[in-house]
This record gives sequence, structure tokens and C-alpha cells, in this order.
Amino acid sequence: MNLLQTLLAFIVALGTLVIIHELGHYLVARWCGVKVLRFSVGMGRVVWSRRFGPDQTEWAVSALPLGGYVKMLDAREQDAKDIPPDDLPREFTRQNVWKRIAIVAAGPIANFLLAIALYAGLYMHGIEEPATRIAEPAARTPASIAGLDRDDVVRAVNGNPVQGWSELRWELIEAVVEAKDGTPAQVELERPGRGRFTFTLPAEALRAVDLDDDVPGALGFAIWLPAPVLGKVDPAGAGARAGLRSGDQVVAMDGKPVVDIGAFSGAIRKAAGRTVQLDVRRGGEIVQVPVVPDAETGKDGVTVGKIKVELLGRPDMIVVADGPLAALAKSARKVWDTSVLTVRMIGRMIVGEVSWKNVTGPITIADYAGQSSRIGLASYLSFMAVVSISLGVMNLLPIPVLDGGHLLYYSLEVLTGRPVPERFGEIAQRLGVGLLVTLMALAVFNDVARLL
Repeated sequence: MNLLQTLLAFIVALGTLVIIHELGHYLVARWCGVKVLRFSVGMGRVVWSRRFGPDQTEWAVSALPLGGYVKMLDAREQDAKDIPPDDLPREFTRQNVWKRIAIVAAGPIANFLLAIALYAGLYMHGIEEPATRIAEPAARTPASIAGLDRDDVVRAVNGNPVQGWSELRWELIEAVVEAKDGTPAQVELERPGRGRFTFTLPAEALRAVDLDDDVPGALGFAIWLPAPVLGKVDPAGAGARAGLRSGDQVVAMDGKPVVDIGAFSGAIRKAAGRTVQLDVRRGGEIVQVPVVPDAETGKDGVTVGKIKVELLGRPDMIVVADGPLAALAKSARKVWDTSVLTVRMIGRMIVGEVSWKNVTGPITIADYAGQSSRIGLASYLSFMAVVSISLGVMNLLPIPVLDGGHLLYYSLEVLTGRPVPERFGEIAQRLGVGLLVTLMALAVFNDVARLL
């Protein structure tokens, strides 16, 4: 069932984003008077098609379900002598350079506009997510060294306000990227009963964080969780054998206070096969219960301790909602910031400051599509917005065969007053195809490596 849902979520997301991208090209081409011969979802051999409209444009589905294209009347693809005289004014290469720029740029712009619309809708509807109240920072993490403490509520990072955990996570990722230039991060927080404070996370500590990891966790920022109270106790588990009951609240383990669910779960996982002494509050009394967590080895070969009890409680949750204008402005800024960060990440990878393991392919994207769809509609739409931005940015890269490569040619034409030489274009096309094939191979390799 999960595999089917993952495939459906991937197909719906990718199909929607490809259609929106190609619709951008199609609509602007029609607006500029260019004749469109085919609109295809997918690449390669056409498996289904119908013709519609005054130009009898062929609307098609093709065999390879990655990408799509809009085929326009183009003298580079057929002899101009074969084009009917009435259609010559509607041929692509006969349009002025500004129309050609508009047609090519319309695809990526459509992806950005879709992302803005998705985010704006989510912001207006309201998104429930964990608040920015933090757990006690792990020892020796940048947050712990800087002086942050349990129950602190983060209000801003580098002057950018944060309402929910997703915004905090995003700002911390940006801070890590900016730290490559030696820029520290300023974290403004509110401490209950004591007012607001600003703490500095040094650039050296930020630079030590690997973007492949959980960035907030590596910095010492974890979602606040309540004290561990037991729900259902599995009769076949180590907890039941030791005498733990539903409603017990764990207050200490081996004489050390247990502050929240996360700390308790982590301690149990590390105690496989050895006796631990739990102090639990039961009916107003403190009862000592010795427990021996069962040792279980997962598929990754790591052995962890488990006592098979349900832990009640959840983090502080808030609903982040905005009015129409605020949501639109916020979503536009989100799309811009995400696009800029994506470009900076690509630049860091090129110069070797960020691992190429961050390049992901269709397998990872499909996995994220499935995971987000199982969480809920809001999560799935947010995932689609992120992928739409990535698709827009990638298509604007100055790589021949991509929209960005064509925009580079037309920009040179604007500057020089003449088109790029045909021979140069052919060589660049071959190099571009080779580069794209290499990137796809790397992405698939990274996907497989993650699975293994």
C-alpha cells in the first residue's frame, strides 16, 4: 500500500509540475504569435495524442515519464521551404529576441508562480506545526555553549522572525550556509519570566555542521517535548515484565533526572540488555522499577534497547496563519529565499564546500513525495512547492539544452546584436547533454547509496 501511495504521489506531483512548466512556455508562445505544434507530457515516443484548437495543436503523452516539452514551429527543425507562407511569420526563430526570451523564461517563471500560489494558500489556511520552544540543548553543541536552555522560545534568527519550527529550521540552514563566509548567527529568544535575549552562534561552530545531517539537531536545537508519561504497555515487552503501568510518569533513570520524552527514549535505546533503575511517579508516590530493555537489531545492523511502551504527550503546537496580502508577500519571500539558497548550494558544491551527496534523483524525490502525502495534504503541497522551486532554478542554470542555456544564447545576442554561431550552439548542446547525463547518473547513484 505504501509503495502504491508513493508512486501515485510522485506521479501526481511530477506530472503537475511538468504540465505547469510547459503551460508557461505554451501560453507565452501563443501570446507572442508563435505556432505550437505539440504539447507533450513525458519524453520519447508518443503513446497517446489528440489535436485541438485552430492550429490543431497535438496534445500528447509520451513514453518516458520524466519531463515534457512544447514543440513550436521552428526552422531549425525543418526546412523553411516546407513551412507554408502563411505560417512563416509565426515561426519561432523569426521572432525578435525579446519574444524568444519571454517564451523560454516562461516555463521556470510558471514554476515559481505555482510555488508562490501553493505557499500563499497554505499560509492563508494555516499550518499546524511545532512551536519554536526548544528542549535542553545537548552538551557541547553550539546552542549549549552559547547559553540557550530548555523552555527558551526562539523568536528570530539573524533578524528574521520565526513563528514555527519549519521557519526556524530554514533560518538555521541559511545561517550554516552564510557561515562559510565567516558570518556568525544571532539568535533572539524569549526566556519565560525573564524577557528577551540575543545569543551568538560563532561562524566556526556553524561551519562544522554538515548540511547532510539534521542541521537544527547538530546545532543543539531540538523540539520541546513533555515529561515521559506512559500510555499503553505491551504485555510482551520488557516494560510490562518489569511492572511498568499505564499512567506512570518517569522522573529519573539511574538517579539522573529525565526531562522529556526524547531524553528518555534516547537513554533506553542505549541501554540494550542491561538493567536500568527507573524512578516513576505513580499515584502521588515515587516507585523504583528496575528494567532490562530488550536488545533488538535493526536492518542497519545497529542494536538498540526497547521496552515497548507508548509515550504520551506532544510538543507545543501552533497554527501559523496569515491574511491574503501577508501570505502572498511571505510566500514570495519564501520562494526567493529558497531559490537563492539553492543557487548558493550549487555554487558551494562546485567549489567543493558542500558534498555532492546533496544531489538527489527521482528515487529520493518519490520517497519524499510518499512520506509527505502520508503526513497530510499540507505537507504534500509544501513538498510540491519545494520541488517546483527546484525545477525552476535548475532550468535556469546556464547549461545548453536547458532553458537557462537558451537564455544565455539570447542574452549574448542582445549584447552583440547577432545570434550565436550555429556551430558553437551544436558543440554546446553536446556538452550540455553530457553534463546532464552525468548529473542524472550522480543523482541516481546517491539515491541508491541512501537506500543501501
